[in-house]
Amino acid sequence: MKYLSPKLTVRSAPLFILLICIDAEHTLRRFWKTANVTSTPTGSFLITLDHRPLKTPSGARLEVPKERRLAAAMIANEWENQDEVLKQHTLPVTSLASRAIDGLTSGPTRSAVIDALLNYLETDTILYPHDSPAALVRLQKEHWNPLHAWLKRKYGIELILAEGFNAAKQNEETIEKLKEAVEKLNGWELAMYATKSFVIALALIRGELSAHQAAQASHVEVASQIERWGEVEDTHDVDYQDIRKALGSAACLLIKA
Repeated sequence: MKYLSPKLTVRSAPLFILLICIDAEHTLRRFWKTANVTSTPTGSFLITLDHRPLKTPSGARLEVPKERRLAAAMIANEWENQDEVLKQHTLPVTSLASRAIDGLTSGPTRSAVIDALLNYLETDTILYPHDSPAALVRLQKEHWNPLHAWLKRKYGIELILAEGFNAAKQNEETIEKLKEAVEKLNGWELAMYATKSFVIALALIRGELSAHQAAQASHVEVASQIERWGEVEDTHDVDYQDIRKALGSAACLLIKA
């Protein structure tokens, strides 16, 4: 990770100009004593490290809307609980908030992300059901069939499922309806796309699934393997917890409190 320009030390960083950005090639030791949440004149929340505003990779202040007080508190908590060496994977809500602020509210980045998500639809895991083994078929019906029913009820959409080795290509009407649904999402909601399924993420954002249910729906194939062959310690369990952590962090951005 890289958090400061090589020419800019923590001590020399001007007040309010501390730039936090992600770079996996560098590390940073903890230089702040406390992380806090402060209110701005507009009512939004600013996360600070020793009174210096936390910033996104693009240099914008990491400012959280007033209706997302919980997200602000969680971001500050992530920084407050850092050990001597900062670890990027322990900053999931910070990362999502930065994504929301850096381009997902409006502009070409937002449009590019929406287009990429729609292109990704053809590879959506729930469009590729298997007819064996029995445990997998049962889990698919349990976790995926309700999602197809929800899409039909909510958006009037029936997704085309893959057959054989053919891709699950959707018709233009379906794509347009889903594009309209995604375009209605604000930047904070759009930042939540953190699963290998377009549909599961949309259902989570719209409150059809909890984070736990979304994780189960995303983990169907692995869950089937575990039922059949048993769990591989430090692999299957870690993967599932990583999924739950990502989805749980994303879900926190939805809570307005």
